[in-house]
Amino acid sequence: MTALRRLATVALSVTLLGGTAAALAPTASAATPSCTYNVADHNAVVDGNGINYRTGPSTAYTSKGLLYDGDDLRVYCGNGSWYHTKLTSRSKSGLKAGTYGWIRKDMLLQLAG
Repeated sequence: MTALRRLATVALSVTLLGGTAAALAPTASAATPSCTYNVADHNAVVDGNGINYRTGPSTAYTSKGLLYDGDDLRVYCGNGSWYHTKLTSRSKSGLKAGTYGWIRKDMLLQLAG
């Protein structure tokens, strides 16, 4: 019985080392980073072309896709020089309205309301 348990433990270890463990562990892109400060909700427009719309507030996070000049966003809160936003209409690259993501605040034109 002890040998059978050892064999099962070895098999499980090999399976986990073979990639299953990585799939179970949360990644930076899967984590929902929190805002460190609030801003008054307001609308903003992307000011630039080919701007990464990220899963978190730094370039270390995965890009969800690209945003282009004139894409409309709603700004909710921030973390450093990044804003947590939501697309208010389909982006020019095809990201659907309602997609949440992070963008550097210097890539936005701020609008009232």
